[in-house]
Amino acid sequence: MQKHLLIIGFVWPEPKSSAAGSRMMQLIEAFLLAKYQITFATACAKSDNAFNLESIGVSQVSIELNSSSFDDFVKALNPEVVLFDRFMTEEQFGWRVAEQCPNAIRILDTEDLHCLRRGREQAYKEQLPFEKKHLFNDTSKREIASIYRCDLSLIISEVEIEILKNDFKVDKSILMYLPFMLSEISIEEIKSLPKFNKRKHFITIGNFLHKPNYNAVLYLKETIWPLIKKKLPEAELHIYGAYCSNKISQLNNEKQGFLIKGFAYDVNQVMQCAKVCLAPIRFGAGLKGKLVDAMQNGTPCVTTTVGAEGMFGDIEANGFIEGIPEAFANKAVQLYQNETLWKEKQQNGFQTINNRFNKQYFQKEFIEQVEIISLELNDRRLHNFTGQMLQHHILNSTKFMSKWIEEKNMKQ
Repeated sequence: MQKHLLIIGFVWPEPKSSAAGSRMMQLIEAFLLAKYQITFATACAKSDNAFNLESIGVSQVSIELNSSSFDDFVKALNPEVVLFDRFMTEEQFGWRVAEQCPNAIRILDTEDLHCLRRGREQAYKEQLPFEKKHLFNDTSKREIASIYRCDLSLIISEVEIEILKNDFKVDKSILMYLPFMLSEISIEEIKSLPKFNKRKHFITIGNFLHKPNYNAVLYLKETIWPLIKKKLPEAELHIYGAYCSNKISQLNNEKQGFLIKGFAYDVNQVMQCAKVCLAPIRFGAGLKGKLVDAMQNGTPCVTTTVGAEGMFGDIEANGFIEGIPEAFANKAVQLYQNETLWKEKQQNGFQTINNRFNKQYFQKEFIEQVEIISLELNDRRLHNFTGQMLQHHILNSTKFMSKWIEEKNMKQ
């Protein structure tokens, strides 16, 4: 009998707009290969950039927040597995799933640790070193509670796994390291990529709604790009990203070679034209999709420690990791001018994609873990008393708050 997966999305997946969108499509692919019937439901409005899931055989459903209509929907669907897209979605709908489908496996895809991202942003704003006081914030209380309420949480970075185990003391049995699941880059594909002398200019890319990306663009504009431009007066920096607002567009300056290009309809095409990718991320979490795009297209990078976190493991970076603006700019210029160095760093990127994010390996590991949980579900929940306790409390708090909001909305 075919098993049914319900994905409750925070947003509709937009793989061309964000790494989160690509991640969701990778999870969907893994379940489709395992022959699951999939329904994707979200309360979010659909944008023009949303992927048409029905084109790959996935049902699309719009649902409402704070509405008992979801109870009827999920009970009738009766899925074996429910995947929550980020902890905020689990907060809204997790208790309803637990009430209506108590035997469904509940999986949380964290995307990245939001509490880590929030803590780093706060430390950056305060101009202080990142410490535990920043990590242990209100978001972490909500996110860790959500992790405990689920039967399995998918963690995209080894660094974040260690933070959860060591700083928050989360039991490893409810965590799974599941990074990006990517296709291997073949020798033929590598040979077909544009060579060093066929490329020019610098590139950076990222969804402008994402605060770390917007901050990185400002950092490039005000600090790093002037240093590079001084040494490479003919070079340009091409800035791509979805949701380009007026405040982003106003940064465009042709004289400075700082060009806001907006949405990239084909990230591979624009990345292959560029010689070097710049990613000066100063806060954030998770794995950076822009670095993956760069490595897949043979474009070496200069990034920061935060940007490179969880990406390379024991493999050398596909470029340089620098936190000081002058050093960052100097390394960018070196990569741009030195073909031998450029080729060496390019190879590191291919090796990283093929050895650390092998799609076949991680898809198999993930589906096998879900099957194991389905056989051991009751025992696993018995050994997770903290999760039971938190489930009890959210049922008695979020449940009645939601019902109150529903009643209030009905009277308006």
